[in-house]
Amino acid sequence: MDLRAIGMGLAFALMWSSAFTSTHIIVAEAPPLAALSVRFLISGVIGVALARALGQSWQLSRAQWRATLIFGLCQNALYLGFNWVAMTMVEASVAAIIASTMPLIVGALGWIVYRDRIPPLGIAGLVAGFAGVGIIMGARLQGGVDPLGLGLCFAGALALAVATLTVRGASGGKGGVLMIVGLQMLVGAASLAVVSLLTEHLSVTVTPKLTIAFIYTVIVPGLMATWVWFRLVGRIGAIRAATFHFLTPVFGVAIAALVLGEKLDWHDALGVAVIAGGILAVQISKQEARR
Repeated sequence: MDLRAIGMGLAFALMWSSAFTSTHIIVAEAPPLAALSVRFLISGVIGVALARALGQSWQLSRAQWRATLIFGLCQNALYLGFNWVAMTMVEASVAAIIASTMPLIVGALGWIVYRDRIPPLGIAGLVAGFAGVGIIMGARLQGGVDPLGLGLCFAGALALAVATLTVRGASGGKGGVLMIVGLQMLVGAASLAVVSLLTEHLSVTVTPKLTIAFIYTVIVPGLMATWVWFRLVGRIGAIRAATFHFLTPVFGVAIAALVLGEKLDWHDALGVAVIAGGILAVQISKQEARR
């Protein structure tokens, strides 16, 4: 892994992790699914327009369209939809910690369902990672965290794991990376708009705080982070790229504490360290298994 890839991975992790804090600000003042649908609509239109200006085609191969649709539904509609609703019930740091378990879920599903061979280091990483989640969530449940919010976060992490397993199908072919990013956001926008119209009361008061958080979320975690992720996967592969998810709980908790003033205790610090170590061990073991 070269220095450029490391820089891209760190940038992705920081931008991706910051989304939990900006989202928490948005959902406190606006219907979550409606706001997320508008975010994806804006990001998708911008992404497709820029892609066309750069000469990229939306004439994708069948495999690319399939991957784009699945990724748009799993990551945007399901993963982020569940998380945005959950963050009306739980803190941003909780959502960030649970979302970071995605590589662990991918590894566990591969081992249990698909009988993938996992070296001892990977098994130890899986055990440690889920133990770290147990440390944090045990303390949070005793502190009164909303169980439904936790359940939605875990459902979102599972959807993101499925999206990650399909991301390779969106590389190569006629369409460019930015075009695919824009199209999968439009898939998410359309899906969430339908659900929002059926389930939400559409009322919002526009404030400077909401506006800043919304613009930031559209541009940075929305367009920039997704674009960097696709570029990173194309440069070093999905398995190596997923290694950087070990930074999600660290960055996510730190940003929530700095910006939102969310309180942390020793359970959080210990759990985050254990989760990060477990994710890193799983990803390193996958790389070694491929050699």
